[in-house]
Amino acid sequence: MQDRISLLESLIARARRLGAEQADAVVFDSVSSSVSFRLGQLEEVERSESVDLGLRVFIGRQQAAVASNDMTPAALDQLAARAVAMARTTPEDPYCGLAPAELLAKSFPNLDLEDRHEPSSERLVELARACEGAALAVKGITNSEGASAGWGRGAVALVTSSGFAGSYATTNISVSTSVIAGEGTGMERDYDFSSARHGGDLGDPAEVGRMAANLALKRLNARRVKSQSVPVVFDPRVSNSLLGHLAGAINGVSIARGTSFLKDKMGQRVFANGIRIVDDPHIVRGVRSKPFDGEGVANRPMNLVEDGVLKTWILDSASARQLKLTSTGHAARGTGGPPSPSTSNLYLVPGTLSPAALMADIAQGFYVTELIGMGVNGVTGDYSRGASGFWIENGQIAFPVNEVTIAGNLNGMFAAMTPANDLVFRYGTNAPTLRVEGMTIAGD
Repeated sequence: MQDRISLLESLIARARRLGAEQADAVVFDSVSSSVSFRLGQLEEVERSESVDLGLRVFIGRQQAAVASNDMTPAALDQLAARAVAMARTTPEDPYCGLAPAELLAKSFPNLDLEDRHEPSSERLVELARACEGAALAVKGITNSEGASAGWGRGAVALVTSSGFAGSYATTNISVSTSVIAGEGTGMERDYDFSSARHGGDLGDPAEVGRMAANLALKRLNARRVKSQSVPVVFDPRVSNSLLGHLAGAINGVSIARGTSFLKDKMGQRVFANGIRIVDDPHIVRGVRSKPFDGEGVANRPMNLVEDGVLKTWILDSASARQLKLTSTGHAARGTGGPPSPSTSNLYLVPGTLSPAALMADIAQGFYVTELIGMGVNGVTGDYSRGASGFWIENGQIAFPVNEVTIAGNLNGMFAAMTPANDLVFRYGTNAPTLRVEGMTIAGD
């Protein structure tokens, strides 16, 4: 990707000649292919390619960011001129600027994020056909919302006027299906998927289809339950959402604005004893792994929570300056604006109990497999979301449940959380099965 590095260096040089004191530039190259398949018939084959270029310039404490997908010399001249002109007219931002030079990455770990083999469209069709076919072969499955398979490659190059230049590429391959069980008003749907950086790590598409079918069948004949306060167990498909709320609450922008329910909790116990939550950008073949952050800062695995105690905010350079701290290497960016803080591979370290043992002493409880809506207040921590799943009786899954709401406050939920031992890395944010005591179920 040296040609992209050279392109960005020349763009920054153009901006400097026009009066920019500092600048950085980034380019994203992407290509993707996908197919969709429904009821045994190929419905759609797509392929797309794109290039997006972003330039950010600084004049004193004024900054401007512009984007383009035109790489011709004349277009680059216009882009640099437009960025500098915009910067001269923008209000001052006392916290803007490039990352400090001493924080920039000097070497990059090999994370094995790119598979050099691109699957053919025929191979993607085979994956989608096998996935849906296996689901439809399961007795009780009455319809399909379709199956899809896709592949993509993305490449990133970043250059700054302070001396950083780096690039990396990633690939991803996936297969998924969503099917329907039952008939009439008693129909239920569910899905499953597999995705991986490398084709050799992709799950068996037929197994994905069978899992989707079995999940849909288990939801048939759902009941309502009465309003009550019970332990709630979050399946790994939804338990990661609780970590997402944590990430939002400790984002440096929210902390600097004072709009987080955790704004005063640094160094305090937020979770139960023994809970550890990690953000690790260096997981080999990880879903959100990257060798440096969006400002070129060296990133590293970090414990956000240790033994239940909140240890750090998630910071880029601007939020770090505002809080009089140092960037944690969490800057993420696009082409049309400045970076902002974001996690990479975020996960909660598993506990010692199996999911069955975690539920064994629950006389009455709720096992959640799907969440609906976004009823979470990031300022107060109040939590209220629609949910469906299964009722727990005497430590066992008893019957499916839908049309209920679960409610609590994230402060209390975090403190009353117990993890199982079944952590699997499937998403950018991952958690094992989680049990939370004393939540309110709003039903009949």
